[in-house]
Amino acid sequence: MVMSNEEIVEIRLSILGMRCAGCVSAIEGALSALDGVVSVSVNFADHSAVVKSQTTPELLIQAVKEAGYDAAVMEGFEDPAEQEAQEMQRYRKLMKKAFVAGAFGAFLMIAEHLDWLPAIGSATGQWLWPEIALVTLGILVYSGWHFYSGAIKSLSLGQANMDTLIALGTGSAWLYSCIVIDYSETLPALAKHAYFEAAVVILAFINLGTGLETMARGKTSSAIRKLIGLQPRTARVVRNGEEIDVPIEEVGLGETLRVRPGEKIPVDGVLLEGHSTLDESMLTGEPMPAEKKVGSEVVAGTMNQTGSFLFQATRIGHETALAQIIKSVRQAQSSKPEIARLADKISGVFVPSVVVIAFLTFFVWYVFGPEPSLGYAFATSMTVLVIACPCALGLATPISVMVAVGRAAQSGILIRKGDALQTAGKLTCLILDKTGTVTEGKPTVSTIEAIDNVSEDHILQLAASIESGSEHPLAAAVLLAAEKKQITLDKVLQFEAVAGFGVTALINQQKVTFGNKALMDLRGIKFLRYNNKLEKLSAQGKTPMLLAVEDKVIGIIAVSDPIKRDSAHAVQRLIKQGIRIIMVTGDNEITAHAIAKEAGIVEVRAQVLPQDKAAIVKELQAQGEIVGMVGDGINDAPALAQANVGLAIGTGTDVAIESADVVILQGSLLKVPEVIELSKATVINIKQNLVGAFFYNTISIPVAAGLLYPLFGILLNPMIAGAAMAMSSLTVVTNANRLRWEKLGKTD
Repeated sequence: MVMSNEEIVEIRLSILGMRCAGCVSAIEGALSALDGVVSVSVNFADHSAVVKSQTTPELLIQAVKEAGYDAAVMEGFEDPAEQEAQEMQRYRKLMKKAFVAGAFGAFLMIAEHLDWLPAIGSATGQWLWPEIALVTLGILVYSGWHFYSGAIKSLSLGQANMDTLIALGTGSAWLYSCIVIDYSETLPALAKHAYFEAAVVILAFINLGTGLETMARGKTSSAIRKLIGLQPRTARVVRNGEEIDVPIEEVGLGETLRVRPGEKIPVDGVLLEGHSTLDESMLTGEPMPAEKKVGSEVVAGTMNQTGSFLFQATRIGHETALAQIIKSVRQAQSSKPEIARLADKISGVFVPSVVVIAFLTFFVWYVFGPEPSLGYAFATSMTVLVIACPCALGLATPISVMVAVGRAAQSGILIRKGDALQTAGKLTCLILDKTGTVTEGKPTVSTIEAIDNVSEDHILQLAASIESGSEHPLAAAVLLAAEKKQITLDKVLQFEAVAGFGVTALINQQKVTFGNKALMDLRGIKFLRYNNKLEKLSAQGKTPMLLAVEDKVIGIIAVSDPIKRDSAHAVQRLIKQGIRIIMVTGDNEITAHAIAKEAGIVEVRAQVLPQDKAAIVKELQAQGEIVGMVGDGINDAPALAQANVGLAIGTGTDVAIESADVVILQGSLLKVPEVIELSKATVINIKQNLVGAFFYNTISIPVAAGLLYPLFGILLNPMIAGAAMAMSSLTVVTNANRLRWEKLGKTD
């Protein structure tokens, strides 16, 4: 069944039974083969799949099951405690299986070493060894059935994976040992060795490694669990004048909710009544509490600290900022950077190749090896199968991506695409939008100059009074300045706004004019004597406005958009990283250069229309630059999409900026060099993992096959191979987890 064309939906599946990179290829292939599936991304690190599809979830699950695995749809906010409990249950189960297999294997090894066991073929051995074979079989079933059933399913589909290698290795060890017991009289003395202990110890090591890997891997998604844990389960709504607690799912849009001190905000909304401070650090990375008053936006998941207040719900369910953040983090953790696709391609053919190598190893040792050739052939081929499991290879990239994306989320940085995580560290050029990126984006009154003994407060009172009827951003700055000084506004009559020039009105029966030089010209008001002052203010990046009563100028008010307190510091850090910085703005040349100078930026492109910013990105890319674009995510959308990496400076409620690869929740430009540093650290970490995994398999397989035997008489024990295979995966996971403590801001 396929849905209508408009209904391409994203479905997240939890996959059960994945144990290696070969599983990833099998599941991706099974899902991609379905009609209506647009894209599939399987994440081996957290055993999930993200499918964009027109197909029903039931068909997706059926396809996964037919490929030999199990799946379930992941929806809503999972309970972090429940997730941790499931992981802990899986860990304990694996540890129990490892203990049972390890204990019996250790007993057999000690007993053989101390000659406690009778020789195979002896009178006592004829009844004892079959007993040992049966006990071993029981332990293999208990501790390794998940591997054997996976191998059978895989074989029925004509595929091979990690389960295939383990099943072949341990199964053949048990079978060979049974043959040795049954036909001991016909075998040469040197070949009379049972490998029961090897089979169970291999399973012990693999289960131990998988268990430890499960614990370590669980830490990588701690950021997601913390974010999910921010979502309260209930909310206090005001209905029919009464405050009642309801499940979070029952909160409707527009409802009024009460939040008391120490409670979490249940949904996004706007403050209606009251005053408080909120801890928004988990969402924005900003440690300072945010003050909230009537009209302020509040975000789901943030913690109320002091006051009690009422607010109106504006976003609920999956529309809240918290839900969008969780979705963005998951998308990034499931997406694959280019470097991961190489590992996937290799892993797809790796397991079948290992099986072929194992058979060749058996053949060469059996035909050309010393006596007992059968024993040597069996031991070496089994060692090849066990040591070559490509778990480390499959984990190398996704585990690093998961940790890095979680680390970024804790700092208020949302990395939405895996490729951005790889590319950000390669940027050679960064384009910065001016308004809202380098500057605060909120015009403020920076200069009030009174003329002819008129007080500054009087100038501000007249300007604010006349601007009280205007909706212009500059008017808001003047009104805010008057509000801060608690200035009472005068009554305004005959208000008139002259678009692009300013405003006029009657105040206290006097004609008041407030605007730019062009308005003064239009009204015939003389201002030439103030030209130098006006030009000086303009050169400082300020917008000067003249205030005239009747036909005489009595004051100048200059409004500016100040640069953010950390913009200059951020620019210096980016320059230290060797990145070319260009500020691109639609503002005029004088203001643009003044702001750029203050921020420490040399290259400026002014009076650029929003649609032309993308053309500048293309132009730089044509010159060979790898370009990053930093903007507000709305006006700069075309440029953000065109850039190699688009970084949107947003707020906690503006996270769904589809054109950006990275969203910085708080407005700090300092987060941009942090993204670049994290990108470089992540790519290095991935390369370390991949080199380690490739090196391990490249070196270990020839050694396991017996390459060193003719020269040094060295053969690798199958049990040591099992331990090494398990430890290689654990090493990769541990190395990736180092990113959780990566210190950002090292270029300071």
